[in-house]
Amino acid sequence: MPLNSVNTNTGAMIALQNLQSTNAELGVVQSRINTGKKVSNAKDNGAIWAIAQGQRSEIGALNAVKDSLQRGQSAVDVGIAAGESVSELLIQLKEKALAASDTSLTTSARSALNEDFKSIRDQITTVVSNAKFNGVNLLDNSMTAGFKALSNATGSTITVQDENLSLGGANVTLSATATIGTSTLAATALGVINTSIDNVSGALARLGTGSNSLSTHLKFVSKLQDSLETGVGNLVDADLAKESARLQALQTKQQLGVQALSIANSSTSILLGLFR
Repeated sequence: MPLNSVNTNTGAMIALQNLQSTNAELGVVQSRINTGKKVSNAKDNGAIWAIAQGQRSEIGALNAVKDSLQRGQSAVDVGIAAGESVSELLIQLKEKALAASDTSLTTSARSALNEDFKSIRDQITTVVSNAKFNGVNLLDNSMTAGFKALSNATGSTITVQDENLSLGGANVTLSATATIGTSTLAATALGVINTSIDNVSGALARLGTGSNSLSTHLKFVSKLQDSLETGVGNLVDADLAKESARLQALQTKQQLGVQALSIANSSTSILLGLFR
């Protein structure tokens, strides 16, 4: 190849190739600084992008898990609050039944106690029927399979069993029509109420354990989600301090490349001096 040619300028071609390479690298660095990511799409790194997308789907699914656990926790907590009210009402019923078991009571006094007893008894039904959260009632025997909250992204569940606190149910064995109109009826009711108080205490303990289980798992899911987000960041996030330094270097290199190309393009003009 001729060393001095106006048709082929090898130096200019090399300078142009180097400048184009620098511009391409500069474009990549600017993209990373603009997006904050070293892998923002599949073209940057297909394998890493695919892994990151898979983890992002896991993170999104865990949002649904957290929502389900929070709904379950709220439903159980409402049930516990209502159950505690039922326990307090049973204690009041015990007091009325014990007082009514006294054979020395006058008819009017026994009648007054019986009216109080029936009023408190009916309040239990009212409390249980209103112990709902988002349509879920764990106390009225409407959810015999319990509440099933999501536990992971694959659809597995954590179950909190329901507790039937309705009058005449498994835990509150006191009949919905029970009265203490006589000392015999009062004595019978007293025994049933004592059993019901023990049963309700056990039911509340189980609901409390279920609430704690949901709460513990919710904390774990939150930590897991944070760890996954950190992992995705490690895969795709750019080191902006490093990219900033690289940007400065490439901008300098770009300016030098432009000057080199200018020098290479002007080299052929020297040949004009040979013909003067």
